[in-house]
Amino acid sequence: MTGKQKGFFYAILGPVLWGISGSIAQYLFSAQHVDPAWLVGIRMLFAGVLLVLWSAVTQPQRLWEVWHRPKWILQMFLFGTCGMLPAQFTYFIAIRYSNAPTVTVLQFLGPLFIIIYLALRWWRLPRRVDFLSIVVALLGTYLLVTQGHWNKLALAPIGVAWGLGSAVSQALYTLLPRQLLRQFDARVVTGWSMLIGGIMFIPAAHLQNVPPLNPTTLICIFFVVTGGTMFSYLFYLQSLQYLTATTTGMMSAFEPLTATFIAITIFQTHFGPVEILGGVLILATTFLQAMSPSQSFETVNAKSPHMLRFIKHHLVH
Repeated sequence: MTGKQKGFFYAILGPVLWGISGSIAQYLFSAQHVDPAWLVGIRMLFAGVLLVLWSAVTQPQRLWEVWHRPKWILQMFLFGTCGMLPAQFTYFIAIRYSNAPTVTVLQFLGPLFIIIYLALRWWRLPRRVDFLSIVVALLGTYLLVTQGHWNKLALAPIGVAWGLGSAVSQALYTLLPRQLLRQFDARVVTGWSMLIGGIMFIPAAHLQNVPPLNPTTLICIFFVVTGGTMFSYLFYLQSLQYLTATTTGMMSAFEPLTATFIAITIFQTHFGPVEILGGVLILATTFLQAMSPSQSFETVNAKSPHMLRFIKHHLVH
């Protein structure tokens, strides 16, 4: 297998695992009655421990660097509590009230909130491609959540609200760790931030609402923590050794494709042509941004973690 083939293999496998993980979470919420907050806490705590241990083995000299200066300590806690934790929580809550494919697609609106933030932050108009991305994304969102009927929502309003909240959280999750990621390895930043978020969730989630833990539930939770978090993220990072960030970012479209395939074949979820068109339009904004000649947008995001999935954008779902 050539280096480029390995890159595509890793770049596709990571998002596929994320898509499977979101679908498994939907199953846990609907069939096994697992509380989303409890699952978020467990996922962040154990995935954080695993990533920190991975970093301790692979690069022990860099593991503790972030804790040497108060400035970095403050930024790490800020990212863990205001970036990582909301991104994880809103994602799973949105799945609970809607479905994994829809939420996964709505998360692709995150970069558009970044565009708006940067335009306000630097007090300048977005580029033409950014205006086009916003229009296309808004049209896609309208079609996805209304099925083209202007007077009603096809999804529960609370599900739409949490889905849009998830997109906003993904924008925060991308913007907050920029300085950390310029100084430290993304695996180290991600591991510590997930561990911090998981520990913060202990009083709210870990000691309450513990679901019945039968073998099926345990296997599903194990996959969400390992395959759907740690390994999917590591595979995605590995792809960057062989492919450009732009190419790898485009491969993130395999996540909603995987979630949609599972929803249709296993959960018997129906998606009409209007909803599919809406999802395609939202995903198209990824390609518009990736193919843009300017680097201003990607410069902000190129080293971001669970928006590292988007790599203009994402990390570990």
